[in-house]
Amino acid sequence: MQAVIEAIRPVATGIVQLSLKPEAASQALEVTPGAHIDLHLPNGLVRQYSLINPAAGETLDVAVNLDPHSRGGSRCVHQDLKAGDRIEISPPRNNFPLDESAHQSIFIAGGIGITPILAMVRRLSELGRAWTLYHCARTPERTPFMAELRILAARVGASLVHVHDGMPGIAPLDIAAVVDAAQDDAQFYCCGPKPLMAAFEAATAKLPPARVHVEYFANDAVRAKGHEFELVCARSGMTLTIPAGCSVLEALEARGMAPLCSCREGVCGTCETAILAGEADHRDLVLSPDERASNATMMICVSRAKTPSLTLDL
Repeated sequence: MQAVIEAIRPVATGIVQLSLKPEAASQALEVTPGAHIDLHLPNGLVRQYSLINPAAGETLDVAVNLDPHSRGGSRCVHQDLKAGDRIEISPPRNNFPLDESAHQSIFIAGGIGITPILAMVRRLSELGRAWTLYHCARTPERTPFMAELRILAARVGASLVHVHDGMPGIAPLDIAAVVDAAQDDAQFYCCGPKPLMAAFEAATAKLPPARVHVEYFANDAVRAKGHEFELVCARSGMTLTIPAGCSVLEALEARGMAPLCSCREGVCGTCETAILAGEADHRDLVLSPDERASNATMMICVSRAKTPSLTLDL
């Protein structure tokens, strides 16, 4: 769908907020805390950005950090887009949903990883529910939405801790201590850069998966090798061989097919495809452990086959 950029404004050093007004009525879109949209950028790239909106409204709002190692996405947003531009966006999707019924919700965000979590604490604050948030960033200047978060925390008696570990004498957040001090039924949410995610995964490794919720920026498994296997496309009647160094998505595109896709890294869920026969080697960061075990679907941009042959609903 097409949207008009109503406004672009800085919200911290190196971070801008875009307010996008869809040409279709945005109130008809399903927007829930943790959702994201695709932006089809003018340089041809497609990038996923979390919505900071907790629900549908007049605009869809995202915040974008200028990555110093940008492959062209964030740089294009910061340097090329301006208010009044029209841009193609996707409908919202949510692979990082909020459990609104939890007795204790603990959020850990790193840098721009605050964006989906901001939507979540906005929603809990609307419900009058307390929450706990640890937001890690290098400096106060690089920490977006500080003032709003303080207001929300004061309104509902929430616990808000900003950890500026780039400042002298400030140690990184001890995530293990946070987890150990939580209630036995606490729900944990984390979004941020790889080191933070790795520490969070280690600290929550022994918890039931249903209590641990994560959203990743990127997937290290994308380039992982795998063996050659046969792919059977049930609906199209096509059978092809997937080489060890090629993804299912790439092989299909080489044969002239155009499956729905976006991130090509197994983090957005756009290319999820039903498995009809065979067993998948899941390498995405979207499916839960239970969903992987069910072997019902796979992300064809990164996941492969454990069995010699795989039949998909394609």
